[in-house]
Amino acid sequence: MGFDFERRRMEAFTVSIDVPVEHMRNLFGEFDSHIKRIEKDLNVVIVDRDGAVRISGERDSVDQAARVVKELLALSRRGTVLEEQNVDYAIELGKEHKEDMLLAIDSDCICHTVNGKPIKPKTLGQKQYVDAMRSNIIVFGLGPAGTGKTYLAMAMAVTAFKNNEVSRIILTRPAIEAGEKLGFLPGDLQSKVDPYLRPLYDALYQIMGAESFSRNMEKGLIEVAPLAYMRGRTLDNAYIILDEAQNTTSAQMKMFLTRIGFGSKVVITGDASQKDLSPDMRSGLDVAARVLNKIENIAFCHLTSKDVVRHPLVQKIVKAYDDYEAKEKRRSEQKTGNRNYRRGK
Repeated sequence: MGFDFERRRMEAFTVSIDVPVEHMRNLFGEFDSHIKRIEKDLNVVIVDRDGAVRISGERDSVDQAARVVKELLALSRRGTVLEEQNVDYAIELGKEHKEDMLLAIDSDCICHTVNGKPIKPKTLGQKQYVDAMRSNIIVFGLGPAGTGKTYLAMAMAVTAFKNNEVSRIILTRPAIEAGEKLGFLPGDLQSKVDPYLRPLYDALYQIMGAESFSRNMEKGLIEVAPLAYMRGRTLDNAYIILDEAQNTTSAQMKMFLTRIGFGSKVVITGDASQKDLSPDMRSGLDVAARVLNKIENIAFCHLTSKDVVRHPLVQKIVKAYDDYEAKEKRRSEQKTGNRNYRRGK
């Protein structure tokens, strides 16, 4: 009896949305995975009835689910193949009453991969990051793994290169020894540092294609090198990306920033929570954030766990670590406060 009453209460309010048959599969997802996610998160019941989607439940939840479905349908009509991330983010924006921004984010296509797949920002944070790269000379992209910091910077660099806005692309990383000493690895210096630069190669292969990448590398128009190779150079008319900048020292960061010449653009990416420096060494990224935050034409973009676009589990992992670290910080501050209070007494 109680179950029947609850079901009637849930189905007390219903909204119907017409969905063209050619978009139904994209909207519902494989094994109805997209719709099931909306049902679970917003506590509604969604069914397909004669070319229409019927959403039932409490009025507020139904209204919210209807807005999400309409936004996803609009994306599908634009030709976007809906993925789990699109659905999750549409729900998240819906909870913040910002779901109308999803189309604006999706309309910003940076370029296409060699396979024809469009590269676009997928979150508000990523959209702000891309806009910052367009309007500033130096941009710091700061945030956890999976937020697209390096990949979007690569896409912007390739686009600028193809449009003749810059004459070359320079990609660099600090070759920090994460647990292994370079001297003990086999091979010459290049083979020792290549593993650190592999993620940059992989991204360029995907965006440009291996053949185009190799051809431009041979001409010297694309350069992938350890940060130490930047010393003593002036980098004019180039798109320069410094990746994993949390592993730079303050001196290395200053050295890098003072290499910048006329007509160049610079993107510096890093995740402060993944430093491989020794505990007593301060990150150049942390120092730069304090020293440069008020200089014109330098922008700092802070991406968060909400901007993670890898597997949804990555977003949950990042959020769990953020919560844990915040709790540990509060606990440490509380202990310090208690000690100071006892000393004061």
